[in-house]
Formats: sequence, structure tokens, C-alpha cells
Amino acid sequence: MSSAATGDVASAAARLRALLGDRLHEPGEPGFDTATHLWNAAVDRVPALVARCLDADEVAAAIRVAARCHLPVSVRSGGHDWAGRALRDGGLVLDLTGLRAVRVDAERGTVTVAGGATAADLLAAAAPDDLVVPTGVVRDVGMAGLTLAGGYGPLCGRFGLALDNLLGAEVVLPDGRRVTADPRHDAELYWALRGGGGNVGVVTELRYRAHRLPAVLAGMIMFALAEAPAVLRGYAALIADAPDELTVMAGFLPGPAGEPVVFVCPFYSGPDLDAGRPWLDRLRALGTPLVDQVDPLPYADALRMFDGGMVDGNHYLLRTRWLPSPLADGAVDALVDAARQVTSPFSALALHHFHGAATRVRLGDTAFGLRAEHLLTEIIAAWPPGGDASPHHAWAERTSAALAPLALPGGYPNLLAPTETERVRLAYGANWARLRRAKRHYDSRDLLTAVPTLPPSGHPE
Repeated sequence: MSSAATGDVASAAARLRALLGDRLHEPGEPGFDTATHLWNAAVDRVPALVARCLDADEVAAAIRVAARCHLPVSVRSGGHDWAGRALRDGGLVLDLTGLRAVRVDAERGTVTVAGGATAADLLAAAAPDDLVVPTGVVRDVGMAGLTLAGGYGPLCGRFGLALDNLLGAEVVLPDGRRVTADPRHDAELYWALRGGGGNVGVVTELRYRAHRLPAVLAGMIMFALAEAPAVLRGYAALIADAPDELTVMAGFLPGPAGEPVVFVCPFYSGPDLDAGRPWLDRLRALGTPLVDQVDPLPYADALRMFDGGMVDGNHYLLRTRWLPSPLADGAVDALVDAARQVTSPFSALALHHFHGAATRVRLGDTAFGLRAEHLLTEIIAAWPPGGDASPHHAWAERTSAALAPLALPGGYPNLLAPTETERVRLAYGANWARLRRAKRHYDSRDLLTAVPTLPPSGHPE
């Protein structure tokens, strides 16, 4: 495909202006900065055009214009994109933030969301019927971006990843066709969407299996940094015994004075919440809690504990490793050392436990490439705008390197850097060749580059 440098921006702008009017944004125009805003303020990419689409027909028309005018395409949905892949220099951004509708079918146990809906949108609509869909921990994250690459979260053990609950999707293909992808309609596209990211089409609607869950037993228990080695080793032993209904995050967060503290964050989702209390007692006994706030809460309310944890407008650099479970002593030591050497009071480390229902999906049934029990490790370097970024970059890279010898191949594609194409390949393992074939079939011109970043079609396998 032609590069963005040879794209006919003027022609594309004229065609899209006729279609969208003032919902087409160009650099320097009012609304452009808002339309290109991402959670990570370190991203400095400048697209040529932003098309704010309000339905699938507009998405299809915009994609046809991009293809005709040789402009690469990216998609901005939730905007919670650390690597900036929602914006392509010199390209066309499809802004789906206006597609936020949610439909709940309580009788059939399904929830259908538009392509720009966030986890908060979905959960708010489903709450009156005591229904939930597995989400991540941040309510502002777009459901499409979360789901297409995976979707770790607090309900992973009981209900699987977000993608494991995707029943079907409405998709605009890179040639502008609108299609349905589900087990009966284009099953190969349905397979690729569940883990392959947004690389094969633009998803304008997602339909999920919903689960009745009136409340969870959830909250935060924090301990002093000095207790971190014992807490993390005890955490590793506990989650090895945990039932599906108990998924526990752990890691390091900034404490009240900015100093790191070690945390465990349980979500017990069984029908009898009292059955989860002995597990909470075991977690409390890992040390002397500084904070102990665990209560029965609606799932959506429990997620509010993470609101504001990663401030919109800060600068971020993320690195990730898949660590085997149980957590090895060497990994505990590396994580504790990283917490002690942290360069910013805004940075964090998080461990997400992949277990239970998520491990019982056969590897070949979705594009997602790792179904063994493991811990997804997030290394989150965060700092305010301005100042020298290099110490924070170095901390994240040093931590990732320390964990590398202990890690499984690859890593969570949603968190891998755009340049880490070899790790993306390893992340998909046995599913890699099939996913590459799907990319060539549905997007042979490489119009779309999304999370995770797949190398161009001409790249060696």
C-alpha cells in the first residue's frame, strides 16, 4: 500500500467534508485537539484527518475514502491507549466516541454495545438487571479495544476474558463492506477478532454473553513496602489454591505520601459472598494491613476504586511480561527491587491472575495465544508532563529486563510496544500463522494497524 506521505489528503478531506460536515477535523481547526486526545499525554502523533462517525454507514464510507485516497487508518474508541496506536501520523482517524449505545436483553442474557462504548457505559446499562460482562479494572476503557486483544479483569476466573464472552460483532472491513462475524457468519473473522486486535476490520458493534451477578466481595488491602517479599510469596501460594470465583490482583501502588505500598485486591464473585470471607482472612494474614477496605458491592461500584489511579494527562510508558504461576522467588525479588527503585510517585506495578474459566478455553478456539495459568505483569512508568523522561523509561526497561529470564515467551499484545513485533509473534504461539493469514485475507493492503501491532503483510513470517 502507498505510504501516508503519498496519500491524497486534500481529496480525502473534500470527500469527507461532504459526508460529515463539521464532524471532520483537520489540524488547526476547533475540535481537532479534543478529537486526538489520548489518556497518555506523551503521545505526539499528528493525523491528517479525524472523522467523527456516528454510525456504521459513516464508518464504511470513511474507510472507502481512505482506501481510495491512500491514507492509512486508525481507530479512536475509548482513547485509553498508552502507545498511541489510535493515532497515525498523516493518516485518517475514525473517531468512534460518539457510538456509545448499549442494549440489554435480560431475557436472553446478552448485552450489545456500540464500538465506542466504555466499560462504564456497559455496566451502567446492565446494572438494573443485575447483569455484568467481564471488563478490565478501568471503567473508562473502551470495550472494543479491551475485548479484541484479550480483556483481563477481576472476573477472569469465573467468566473468562472479555473476548471469551463475545458472541458476535458487526464489522466494517477494509474494503468498506459491512459484515457480521459470529459462529454462523464468517467464523474465521470471528476467530481473528477474539484476540487478534483491530487489525482485520473496524468493529462498530459487539454482542456479549452477560452473567447475573448482583454483587461481589471486593476491595483493597495494603501493606508496607517492608512486608512486600512475604506478602507476594503468600499471595503466590494463595492464588494457587483459589477457586474460580476468586481472582486477586496484586502489586505496588503509590501510598498516601507517594511511597510505594504493596497491595492485594480480591474480587470474590461466587453466589454466596460469605464463602469468600475465609479467603479474605488469609489475605489479611499475609502481613499487617495499612488499609483494609473490602465490602460487598455491585461490580460496577467495586471498579470505582481504580478511578483516578492512572491520571489522564500524565506521561506513560508501559512494559509487560507474562510470568508463570506460581510466582517464582526470583520474580518476587525483581518486583520488590523495582518498587524500591521507583522513579516517580505515580508509577505502579500490577499482577493480573489468569486462571479458572479462562484456562479452559481451547487454545485454537480463539486467536488469543496463551491459555495456561499465568500472571500478567504491568510495569507502568508514569510522570507529570515536563522534566526528564529518561529515568522513568530506564526504570521500566530495567524492570522488564530483570523479569525477562523468568517470563513466558511473548506478552499481552495490548501492552506490547509497537516495535516489539517479535514478541507479538511469540504471544500468539501456535495461532500466529492462522492470524497472519486472516490479516492478509481481510486487509491485504495493510490499511489498518491496531493493537496489537502486526507487522506488514510483506514482513517475513
